[in-house]
Amino acid sequence: MKDERAQHNLSSADRTDPVLLKAHKMLSAYAQATGTMISIHDHNYQVIPEMSGDVLVEKNICLCCTKYRTGVEVKKIQDLNENPCREMHLNAFRKSQLHGGSRIYVCDMGFIFWTSPIYKEGRFIGGLVGSGFLSVDMNETIGRISSMSGQALSPEEVQRRIDAFPRIDMEKAKALADIMLLYAESLSTGSEDYHETLRRRAEQQAGITACIEELRRQYPEGTPAPSYPLDKERMLLASLRRGDNEAGKKTLTEILAILLFTNPDHFKTIQFRAIELVVLLSRADINPGYTEKTVLETNNYYLKRIQESQSIEELIDVLHITVDRMAGQIFSFQGIRHATALRKAERYIWENYTRKISLQEIADASGLSAPYFSTIFKDEMGENLSSYLNRLRVEKASRMLLETDQSLSEIAGSCGFEDQSWFSKIFKNYTGMSPGKYRGQGGGMAQEISEDNLSADYKTIISR
Repeated sequence: MKDERAQHNLSSADRTDPVLLKAHKMLSAYAQATGTMISIHDHNYQVIPEMSGDVLVEKNICLCCTKYRTGVEVKKIQDLNENPCREMHLNAFRKSQLHGGSRIYVCDMGFIFWTSPIYKEGRFIGGLVGSGFLSVDMNETIGRISSMSGQALSPEEVQRRIDAFPRIDMEKAKALADIMLLYAESLSTGSEDYHETLRRRAEQQAGITACIEELRRQYPEGTPAPSYPLDKERMLLASLRRGDNEAGKKTLTEILAILLFTNPDHFKTIQFRAIELVVLLSRADINPGYTEKTVLETNNYYLKRIQESQSIEELIDVLHITVDRMAGQIFSFQGIRHATALRKAERYIWENYTRKISLQEIADASGLSAPYFSTIFKDEMGENLSSYLNRLRVEKASRMLLETDQSLSEIAGSCGFEDQSWFSKIFKNYTGMSPGKYRGQGGGMAQEISEDNLSADYKTIISR
């Protein structure tokens, strides 16, 4: 009743969101059962007023830090804004909000904290903070607090204050954080998997960031940027065909990293390439378990989602989901008669196709005789071995034409072609133009449409 009367006296703009009030009631049992101290914050990262009785207590060690490090005696909720560690707490809050998960961190005094965000219809409305435990030996914390207070607090007084703070390891802290995250997820409304979506996108961003850092080392400022990785498209398709979805996701991440690295301000270009990639996958051999109508409907659905994406995070997430869903449609080596042999052969080809290799070598790698291998390869891969090899070599050569100053004869040798004349003939068969013309026209890439839909996070990653 006290909370309800306080709410009634506030203007509608200042009233605490009902979801956060519900969190206050729900987390009481969690706090009592685990010994955790809970604080609930609104979308401005302010402790909700209804928690005054819970946080303005001696057990809240932040009050002690605020008093002795800033000289402010905390008597009301607003005084907590003077907390010298406020920026640390805010950063943890922001990261958990962005990633949709828990954030565990330790303050200078050695106390463990963890946060979990709450969403309402996909909008951040506040979050939970748990504390009440030490991450270091109690004597170490006693020394830190005594020093922080300028010896105003005796070791005995500090000992009395922190007796209620048992020491726990990170494994237990993670368990407490995971339980609190379950509360946050149950309180959130709207999309049921919103937290999971944010966590998934955070993982995608981490993978792309690592790839972009590697690209920066390979292509320092002032050097020619890499061209669109046609060979990686082929690797992606090959991975999905042989049922290796993890390798497929890794290759997709590499493709997206190159797109972001070379098109930092062109959302539409990245969107266009994503559409092209889905179309490429849709033309792959269809698994017998799927009808053409089902595949067409699925592909159209995901193409529409890519076209309607409004941010780079959404676009990348949709593309990952699309590739994951479409993997099951693609005719895979899984369950076919010669699956093991074809996997071995394809792996050998990918490791050696940039030099001249014979049918016999590849057949030996597969464990089959050359004539028999040649027959099953064409039947189960949909093209003969020479066509498959030439396609890979042309894709490798197309990159070298745009990214290096090597001569045509050097590129021909590096890509496994017998000589420059044969290279030129095969290259024109696959691209419609000679290697020299391809290089002169920059690969014949489509004109880029400039539209910046990159988020602050991805702009930071790209411009770092």
